Amino acid sequence: MSTLYVDTITEKTLGNGVQIAGHVVQVVFGTLSSSYSNSAGSFTATGLTATITPSSSSNKVYVILDAEGGQNTSGRSCFYRVMRGATQVTINDNLQTGTSYSAMPMTSTALDSPSTTSAVTYTVEMRTDGAGTVSATGSQRSRITLMEIAQ
Repeated sequence: MSTLYVDTITEKTLGNGVQIAGHVVQVVFGTLSSSYSNSAGSFTATGLTATITPSSSSNKVYVILDAEGGQNTSGRSCFYRVMRGATQVTINDNLQTGTSYSAMPMTSTALDSPSTTSAVTYTVEMRTDGAGTVSATGSQRSRITLMEIAQ
């Protein structure tokens, strides 16, 4: 058996590079540039989005939401989720505030299978539990990270 040793492998043509299963192919970030608030009982987009173009339709996208948010009414809840188009990627995560609004971490992860090589946009949405106002903190304190994982 022979062994091949190399220091660097460079793609000759974009999308034809060597992909080792389980390795990160690319990483994309999105941040919320300004604060978001909503008093609706239905999900609305916060403005926190990121777009990735997978290099292979069989690759997965690992989604990480790390944001700050909350509800302005004591004892009430806000819900948040990550969407890919009309497809819900994360569960309806619940963030409950014990006192009137204080920023709390909103964290979700998901391994998604977009099954495409076209650009895919992931959007964070929030809603109230029917009373009060939900908010997400801007100024780069809310971030979504997308990692393409080779399969």
